[in-house]
Amino acid sequence: MQEKYVPADVEAAAQSEWREHDVYKAVESPDPANKFYCVSMLPYPSGKLHMGHVRNYTINDVMVRYHRMLGRNVLMPMGWDAFGMPAENAAMANNVPPAKWTYDNIAYMKKQMQSMGLAIDWSREVTTCKPDYYKWNQWLFLKLLEKGIVYKKTGTVNWDPVDQTVLANEQVIDGRGWRSGATIEKRQIPMYYMRITQYADELLDDLDGLGWPERVKVMQQNWIGKSFGVNFGFPYEIDGEAQLLRVFTTRADTVMGVTFVAVAAEHPLATRLARNKPDLQQFIEECKRGGVAEADIATMEKKGRPTGFFVTHPLTQDRVEVWIGNYVLMSYGEGAVMGVPAHDERDFAFALKYALPVRQVVGVEGETFSSMVWADWYADKEKGRLVNSGKYDGLTSKEAIDAIAADLKELGLGDKQVTWRLRDWGISRQRYWGTPIPLIHCDHCGDVPVPEADLPVVLPENLVPDGTGNPLAKSAEFLNVACPKCGAPARRETDTMDTFVDSSWYFYRYACPDAANMVDARTDYWMPMDMYIGGIEHAILHLLYSRFWAKVSRDLGLINFGEPAANLLTQGMVLNGTYYREDNSGKRVWYNPLDVTVTPTGATLKADGEPVIVGGIEKMSKSKNNGVDPQSLIDSYGADTARLFTMFAAPPEQSLEWADSGVEGASRFLRRLWHFGFNHREVLASAKSDRAALRAASLSDAQKTLRREIHSVLRQAEFDYQRIQYNTVVSAAMKMLNAIEGAKDAIEGPHGPAVLRESYGLLLQVLYPVVPHVSVTLWNELGYRSEFGSDLLDTRWQGVDEKALDVSEVELVLQINGKVRGALTVAKDATREVIEQAAIAHEMFERFGNGQAPKKVIVVPGRLVNVVV
Repeated sequence: MQEKYVPADVEAAAQSEWREHDVYKAVESPDPANKFYCVSMLPYPSGKLHMGHVRNYTINDVMVRYHRMLGRNVLMPMGWDAFGMPAENAAMANNVPPAKWTYDNIAYMKKQMQSMGLAIDWSREVTTCKPDYYKWNQWLFLKLLEKGIVYKKTGTVNWDPVDQTVLANEQVIDGRGWRSGATIEKRQIPMYYMRITQYADELLDDLDGLGWPERVKVMQQNWIGKSFGVNFGFPYEIDGEAQLLRVFTTRADTVMGVTFVAVAAEHPLATRLARNKPDLQQFIEECKRGGVAEADIATMEKKGRPTGFFVTHPLTQDRVEVWIGNYVLMSYGEGAVMGVPAHDERDFAFALKYALPVRQVVGVEGETFSSMVWADWYADKEKGRLVNSGKYDGLTSKEAIDAIAADLKELGLGDKQVTWRLRDWGISRQRYWGTPIPLIHCDHCGDVPVPEADLPVVLPENLVPDGTGNPLAKSAEFLNVACPKCGAPARRETDTMDTFVDSSWYFYRYACPDAANMVDARTDYWMPMDMYIGGIEHAILHLLYSRFWAKVSRDLGLINFGEPAANLLTQGMVLNGTYYREDNSGKRVWYNPLDVTVTPTGATLKADGEPVIVGGIEKMSKSKNNGVDPQSLIDSYGADTARLFTMFAAPPEQSLEWADSGVEGASRFLRRLWHFGFNHREVLASAKSDRAALRAASLSDAQKTLRREIHSVLRQAEFDYQRIQYNTVVSAAMKMLNAIEGAKDAIEGPHGPAVLRESYGLLLQVLYPVVPHVSVTLWNELGYRSEFGSDLLDTRWQGVDEKALDVSEVELVLQINGKVRGALTVAKDATREVIEQAAIAHEMFERFGNGQAPKKVIVVPGRLVNVVV
């Protein structure tokens, strides 16, 4: 055993032995109930790991190692979410194919992961941009197309007229294309959708049975958005034809307060009313520019134009003007909303802006309504009762909704309806680097599915996007093909699939990466995941689509489960300080914290000694230049130090604030651990951890005390491992080392080496899942492997020895008239009478009892005794 702890040597040797014996290769066992399948959300291969990755994967690794010590059959796989827009952007910037950039990044990031010592079964590695994976995206697409769950319809997209391409919402910045700067247009193009709404009820109901954080469940519930309301129509006549302008509302109780209706720019009525009206046509074109995301709609300025056309209120027969509004989505209901300014904050602001009538129809006792200033109670449907509503006056919200819905139904104009915020999943992406949609367009046969025998439709990996549309549409080799039905010249579909398709089922493929089919029996063995780990930012779309994928796969008979993950852990972010200066244009230039000197009075840049502005603590990111390079950290301190710090600094679900001093502290602790083992190697090697012998031995008080403290802390560590509080696991290990270092008297005597060996071995056991390299090395060097017959990886968890916690005496707090005056040591099984007598006889009672006889003695068993005079 070498005297000095050299992390690089220790970690290289441990990892070499693990690779040589392929210790992390998982094999299915006859008992599926004993499996533990733990998965981290697979990373996008951006080039380098960041500290968020390190934290996520270390949490996973600690969990898997601990459960393996409990005797469970564990699996920790890893893969790459390798398709997507960032690769295309990088390809344009570097003039290389996205494939080369992606595969180079995967190789580097995999090497980084291996340097962390993660217990990954690399034989199950999945890369979503490889044909052997995305073939099954295409296969399932065709199966769902047969079932009617995949369908084609016209959808609204962001169109960049300069680059001639569709942009994702995040590529639209202030209404302009991120690359060209051109004003974005909304366009209607044919797209493919998956009918996720068919599973809305099940997706909502099944949340109750999941061991997921409550806030994630609430986020999914809100996104699914089940609403109970009324769908009704405003009658109108145009071009000699009677029609209804239909709206949906959850507040039918306010229908008597409607003063306008608004339609989307894409609504057929808007198009009809804009004929021969250049001002309306111009406004409609303006509405078609900008993002199509709901988040964009919610924050943008609400604009509208009156059409001069009126519909009829279904209950009052009043004339209600139709407006065109830029905030109305064609995808919501039927693209029209009723305007009730008095009881909807958005409508109130719109009415004030355009001087529209505000008609109060709900009142709350004791409150005064103003048509000029919004108050939250205007939208309250719990306290209010109807006013100015004719026959409905005095009704509560619920009573009014029922009555109004009944009247609309009787008139044949409406009825109650359940609606959903959830929309069908549009999976078409007009980009190159993704799974090709397996359809062929023939002028004679229409859209023809690619025959199953011809799958996969292989994406060419040699193309370099230039920002002017999809390269696939310019590749004759890819585009031109014979129709599978008639043999005539035809064209491949050039849209590719949303990358959420790739990430919706990869955990199935981990289970059977070499399967001849999409899944096999091994998938049913490992799935559902026992624990899924990832950031809260994936709480809605990724997890929702994954749940949908499980349900459709189940209904196709591919799998026997309907939820992908029984439990979910959303780890907190890694935070660090931010520092910047502003240039002459007001643009902020950010500096890495390593390049800044911080003092109590401010911060300066090391390069020039000039001040920088302190920007506060924020999530590590490239944009704020406040990241810490994990590789640099590993090179300087070792992987175990990085692992120890990230586990100790905060509970897994909370944000972690980076601190260089904390990293230094973690490194010092591991050096202490090593040095103690080295300095006591002869004593440790001279005994065995024979628990039965220790129970029977006549131990000294110091030895009993050390065993009691070690096993007491072990109990807490076990509890913390079970509840996934790894920061307090590390704290427990620190307490154990402190106790061992401070128990010099316990080492003396005939049983001292055995007590020390047991204590140090239990410390290594507690630490092993967190810092496996140094723990397993000390375990082996000090002879524990020979004694237990296994490496720490497969040594069963040594639980608490209850006998070690037994005490013959207990210490009680001694109070005189309620004030603490000292401590009283009595036998563990002392009777109340014995405790009372001992308290009265104690020197502290003689000192503070003022010579008076005790009136009474209060005994709280195991805690305190109070003598009252």
